[in-house]
Amino acid sequence: MSMFCHQCQEAAKGTGCTVKGVCGKDETVSNLQDVLLFALKGLAFVSQAARRAGISNPQVSTALVEGLFATITNANFDKAVFIARIRDAITLREELKKELSLRGVSLQGYGKHNLHPSVTFAATTEDEMLSAWTMASFLAIEDPDVRALRSLVIFGLKGMAAYMEHAINLGKTSDEVLNFIERALAATIDDSLDGNQLTALVLETGKYGVDAMALLDGANTSTYGDPEPTTVQLGVRKNPGILISGHDLKDLEELLEQTQGTGVDVYTHGEMLPAHYYPAFKKYPNFVGNYGNAWWKQVEEFEAFNGPILLTTNCLVPPKESYKHRVFTTGEAGFPGCIHIADRKEGGKKDFSALIALAKTCPSPTPLEEGTLVGGFAHAAVENVAPAVVDAVQKGAIKRFFVMAGCDGRQKGREYYTEFAEALPKDTVILTAGCAKYRYNKLNLGDIGGIPRVLDAGQCNDSYSLALTALKLKEAFGASDVNDLPISFNIAWYEQKAVIVLLALLYLGFKNIHLGPTLPAFLSPNVAKVLVENFGIAGIGTVREDVKLFMGA
Repeated sequence: MSMFCHQCQEAAKGTGCTVKGVCGKDETVSNLQDVLLFALKGLAFVSQAARRAGISNPQVSTALVEGLFATITNANFDKAVFIARIRDAITLREELKKELSLRGVSLQGYGKHNLHPSVTFAATTEDEMLSAWTMASFLAIEDPDVRALRSLVIFGLKGMAAYMEHAINLGKTSDEVLNFIERALAATIDDSLDGNQLTALVLETGKYGVDAMALLDGANTSTYGDPEPTTVQLGVRKNPGILISGHDLKDLEELLEQTQGTGVDVYTHGEMLPAHYYPAFKKYPNFVGNYGNAWWKQVEEFEAFNGPILLTTNCLVPPKESYKHRVFTTGEAGFPGCIHIADRKEGGKKDFSALIALAKTCPSPTPLEEGTLVGGFAHAAVENVAPAVVDAVQKGAIKRFFVMAGCDGRQKGREYYTEFAEALPKDTVILTAGCAKYRYNKLNLGDIGGIPRVLDAGQCNDSYSLALTALKLKEAFGASDVNDLPISFNIAWYEQKAVIVLLALLYLGFKNIHLGPTLPAFLSPNVAKVLVENFGIAGIGTVREDVKLFMGA
């Protein structure tokens, strides 16, 4: 075994990738990511001690958020980035230790234990970092239940960090969430915590996940307006174009500003589709539509686009040499050989002139499809039609809502979600968010009294909108428990942002969530049993069986 990664749904053999990641990362990058996570744990521990001594350093939160985000599946494949981040984390850790020493404060391990090696290890070269992998690997946690619970916390923190970075980019932050990220990460090296305490930490992670998603929702809507029902074009125009993928709306805003009047059109891909729903972006005449589908189809779709592609976050598939020169990364995304757009300086903007210059030399996009999509049903829009929805339920026109949010992926078994959507009775409505929607958002499922049968709230982080919608319906129906509503959860997951969404739903009290296409590889049998018995978590079966189960037939 030269590596071990079990953080995404496609973990090899349902246990973990041990030679090369299914995502495409090699063992060196995978192991450096583990060592970075190890260094961040040590940094968090020392920073907690420093806080108790009255010492705080804002660089710690930045290092934790950016480092956690960079290790999300399909975000960054550039080993140089992780080597630099490991060095920075160790340097910052040692600076804090020095300040503590100057104040006469000595570090103490948890309970009777000595200091964890993440607090003391040193590494400056790539070889020294890689030699630390055996103690940094998740396999170093021998108890499978402890490993599973810590994995739930850590992967939830990765998703939380992603949402926090997006909010911070829009000028919004939360000391409470940032402090929790630090405290929870430090707790994952505390061997004195038992199963009950770790389970409580998992649920607390969900609580702060809700806070992070609420913060980002507020940042997005206060900056760009409340998403509104919108028709999005799927065809192409004759102008050269730039394709933007990922999740970061600030990057899109600055790209649209800089392409104004250049003759270059801008198209969204994957999780950037919901940007079309925000009023602020509708003023740009060169923001013309969505091109393609979910992230896993990007190899063929990026090839056909012909122009430059900007990856703002995770969801990058290692590019083919034939179009690699047209792929640009920014933020926490990265790939060796691709041009990386530097972060904006304080008060400044990113410089996308290289993309614009390249776009002007490229042919217009090759058409993939024609037609339109309708989306923009975040919580504010749903609240506006809530009376009609409640009336439709009371009259029997709508029998049940299905939350089918989450991620898409390349496994053939994910065809289940398309078939499930097609098999649902015509008196049901699908509430969706995330790229899982690409499995059914182009189906002709019709409407119920003018209410579309697929209501797309937006990106994966907008799953928060779906939770708010459910809570609003609870209030409208006067229900005492959200689980008494005619709402079923059949969620697809892929990476760590889906993990924090799941933990947030559990914290909010939602039960009987079906999760697929497979349950997480990082769950031990005992932890999976707890989730099943306490929260009703279940996998998926056949389409016919599941429709019958959900509909109570």
